[in-house]
Amino acid sequence: MSRILQNDQDYLAGKYLMLENHIIHSSKIALLKIQSWKFALKTPEVGKQYQQAAEDMVRLSLLRYVPNTHILSEEGYYFYPIEN
Repeated sequence: MSRILQNDQDYLAGKYLMLENHIIHSSKIALLKIQSWKFALKTPEVGKQYQQAAEDMVRLSLLRYVPNTHILSEEGYYFYPIEN
């Protein structure tokens, strides 16, 4: 008797673990960026150039606006990327 339904639990579990590890790694990087930025703001001996670089790093990487259409396209809700 052939299987009618496929069991994709192994694939889904592996994909979940991979995504979970990616989220944990990204969170650690974000935390380190925020800590570096806070250190730059609290320490008066740090030069203004370093403070500006740390602030730009946080603003450009963590506080960047991403349009909804881009996220929907990346998650597979659109078959083709939307042209602006």
